[in-house]
This record gives sequence, C-alpha cells and structure tokens, in this order.
Amino acid sequence: MDTPALHFLLPFALPASAHLPALLAELELPALEKLLARGVQSAQDVPEDPFVPTLPHERWLADAFGLPGVPSRAPLAPFMLLEDSGTLDTRFWYCAQPAHIHIATDHLVLTDPAELDLSAEESAALLATAHALFAEEGGELIAPRSDRWYLSAPALGDLLTASPARAAGRNVDIWLPQGKAELTWRKWQNEVQMAWYDHPANQAREARGLPPVNAIWLYAGGQRIAAPRLNRPCVTVLADAPATRGLATHLQIALHETHAGLAAANGRTFVQIDTLTPHFLMEDWARWRDALVDIDRTWLAPALERVNKGQAREVALTLCGDSHSVTIRSRSSDLRKFWRRQALDARMVPLARLGEDPA
Repeated sequence: MDTPALHFLLPFALPASAHLPALLAELELPALEKLLARGVQSAQDVPEDPFVPTLPHERWLADAFGLPGVPSRAPLAPFMLLEDSGTLDTRFWYCAQPAHIHIATDHLVLTDPAELDLSAEESAALLATAHALFAEEGGELIAPRSDRWYLSAPALGDLLTASPARAAGRNVDIWLPQGKAELTWRKWQNEVQMAWYDHPANQAREARGLPPVNAIWLYAGGQRIAAPRLNRPCVTVLADAPATRGLATHLQIALHETHAGLAAANGRTFVQIDTLTPHFLMEDWARWRDALVDIDRTWLAPALERVNKGQAREVALTLCGDSHSVTIRSRSSDLRKFWRRQALDARMVPLARLGEDPA
C-alpha cells in the first residue's frame, strides 16, 4: 500500500466571518487548529463575480478532474447520473431537481430541495405528468432516484444554471437559467407548474402540511467526457456525493463510501465530507458545530496520527464557504514546527473574509 497524501474537501465549512468566533467558541477542535496553524495556504478560489452560480466545492471538483466551464459552470450532471443510474451516454444532461418556490414579500424564493421530503410515490406521479410534457418537446425526463431527476432536451442547449444550494433561500431572479433557450425553458416550466397546480400528489402533500412541488430546478448541465481527456487527481476517493462518486467510477479510481474511514486510504487520497452542508443551509448552527467536532475527531485527528506515524505524507484541507474556498496544506515537516501557534478563530476568520471582501 502506497503511503497516502490525504486531501479533505469540506463544503460549507466557512460561515460568515462575523459569526465564526461565536460558532467556534468553546469547541474542542485540536486537529483542525493544528492543521490550520502549522499548514501553509496553497490555493484559493475567490471568484470576481459575487453571484457566480456554482458552489466552490463544485468548482474544485470540476477543476481537479479537468471539466470545462469553471467558474460559471460545473458540468457534473452526467456523472451524477452515472452514480444514480449506472449508465452514461453521450447526450447533454441536466440535473432536474423537483423543487418548491414560495412567494416572499416582493419576490420568489427557492426552498432547499432537501427539505421537500418527496416520497417515491409522489415523485413517480409528478414525473409521469412532466415526462409527457417534455416528450412533446423532444426531451427525456428520467428519475433514477425519487429525489433527483435528469433532463436531456436538445432544444435547451447549454444554459447557464445555478446549483440549488447556491440559490436556496434567496430571490430566484438572478439564479434562473440564462442563455439562448432561457425563454423556452420558462415556457416549459410554466406548463409543468400549471399541470402540477392541482395534481393529486400535491393535494395530498398540502393536506399533510408539506409544501407542494411546483418547479423543476435545472443545474450542472453537461456531457460525458471520455476518461482519457480528464485528469486523475488521486488514486483513491472516499465520498458519498453523487458527482464525486460518478467521476471516480468513470475514471476507474478506487472508490469507497465515507463509512469506510481512513483505513481505505491508499496513495493520493481524496476525501469529501458533506456532513456540514444541511446544517449550514438550514442555519442550524448547533448541529453544524456538532458536525465540525465530529469531523475533527473522526477524520482530522486520525489523519494527524497517520502523519506522526509515517503512514501519510501530508494533509490538505479545502475549506469552502458558499462562494469561495481556501486550501491549506500541511506536510509532515510543517507539522513539526511547534512554534506555529494561532487560535482557531484567529485563523479561520480571515479565511472566511476572503470571500466577503471586494475582489
């Protein structure tokens, strides 16, 4: 077994800098503090456009694996489809997320699709209606999973779209699909919304106090790229996210779910941990704090121990906010520099502020 170099990708690990001191107060995070204090910043992704429609961890994946379009695009849908269905053809696919858009005071707001709690029966019923509408326009809508659908429609071309986690909780106006076929998509979306308005599945949901499914959110559109044309940034992947798993499968990279733990690490190993994401999006900061402590204990402390024992060469952390990311790399020689000391909040606040200051 090759000595691993470990790279952790942590989506939604950087909340607003103004809130970080309170969020980190009284938390025991010795491994994270050591890695950040003794490590060296090796990269940062701070887009010039504050409204870039992609998420930083999506851009990191796209850039690391050699996908085109970064930063405005992260064409991950084909690889998500590969993970969800086991198949991957050459058509252009969008992830087509069943969604709920609600009316705020003077604008429309996207609800985080993870909150929908869409059952398999509801998904199948709503899909059947939408599938027929798209088929009339030469599109194909499929649902290998009840909570994640996919659309291939040549008439739409390559629209600029926003990740639902980027747009959730915000005015949807600036996050709607843009491009030559944006009016076509709005027409199709309106037809779906009308067909779903009094749909029995939505009536049943509303009777149970659940929000109706009243929109389809397109994002991550792209086509399969032959494996030899992509990068192989690692030899082992530990991840639960469908895009990351699909990329690893497509490139025949050794793949494990995160419950396999660091015992599965071999050679240059990439680990994506998404446990902070739902709590960040829901602004459930108590659970976000708990998840960060668990990451420190379950992942980062064992990673440090491996470096100390010569079982890993280095540990890199890519910490993401909702618009930017920063990578801190700690080689074994860095970790021996005991004089590098810095309180965790003093180190993390400037990292969070990078995405807030004007470019």
